[in-house]
Amino acid sequence: MKPVLMVGFTALVTLLAASLAFGETDTEQRYPDVIDVSVSATGDDRFTFQVTLSSPYDTPQRYADAFRVMSEEGDTLGVRELLHDHASEQPFTRSLSGVSITPGITRVVVQGRDQAHGYGGETMTVSLPGR
Repeated sequence: MKPVLMVGFTALVTLLAASLAFGETDTEQRYPDVIDVSVSATGDDRFTFQVTLSSPYDTPQRYADAFRVMSEEGDTLGVRELLHDHASEQPFTRSLSGVSITPGITRVVVQGRDQAHGYGGETMTVSLPGR
């Protein structure tokens, strides 16, 4: 084997071993997934979101600690902070009220956030009622 290929192979094996040692495999859920969203109009271009998250909670230092509502372009329209873990209730549903959304927006994206890894995971795109 040529020295350059051997270095690349060694680095790949080392990276794989480190990933397995820390329990991060492709099959392990890393971020909270948004698994359901219902939205209702509350008047004056404001909306309430009921969001169900499935969190990969594994310690009190790592849990789904927020979700956000974004435009399809990625602008944050509203955030719900979650102040404690939901270890005993998976999946769980929380609401976010009073999200003001300009009339030109007809669909939004909802995304979860993990306390250790940040935003990511499965998102849901939903249509806004009446638009």
